[in-house]
Amino acid sequence: MPSIVDGRITLRGGIDAVFGPVVSRRTYANLAYLFVSFPLTMLYWSLFGFGMIFGTLLSVALVGIAILALMLAVVRALAALERQLVNALLAVSLETPDDVTNRSGVGGRLRGSVDAASTWRGFGFLLLKIFLGIIGVMLAYGVVQGVTLISAVVRRPFDVSFGEVNGEPVTWTVETLPETALAVGVGTILVLLTLHLANGFGYVAERMALALLGEPTEESTAD
Repeated sequence: MPSIVDGRITLRGGIDAVFGPVVSRRTYANLAYLFVSFPLTMLYWSLFGFGMIFGTLLSVALVGIAILALMLAVVRALAALERQLVNALLAVSLETPDDVTNRSGVGGRLRGSVDAASTWRGFGFLLLKIFLGIIGVMLAYGVVQGVTLISAVVRRPFDVSFGEVNGEPVTWTVETLPETALAVGVGTILVLLTLHLANGFGYVAERMALALLGEPTEESTAD
């Protein structure tokens, strides 16, 4: 955070506030967590779609009940995986919920999973995480584009691609020195903005995890 002296933000504090995320390991851990969220959520939604559709359609037979019961186990396993990712990459440390009542028999264990609030909280987290995945892909794209623009200082002349509009590629050919200076400036701003957003959405992911995946341990760094 910027340091304040006599009510004014110091130059060093302002520089740290703007450029601090660039040299912070936490920034890149947040970005990594957000980026891997996209392929994981694609997997989650595929599993849920298959399990819910076939489990419901076949619920008149025992096989449908078995599929739905298996989905509960899958939800708890994926929530445990998410807890490990959160503990490894985000600034929190979560404990595994112990609210599943121990009962004998398959039916008893199934009833314990259904009754446990952690099962449904974990399911909610897995469904909501798709939004973090989409954001992660956008942020990763922003970093790549920003670094590409900055590289104009050593790669001039070259074409920068911004995708397609109505089937036509959108490119910018950087050739002159003023164009290079503009590209470097825009790239620097884009990278800085993206890294700040990564920290912001990383914080959102931490709050979601704390609310839905488990209680923080004593050594957790989350506020």
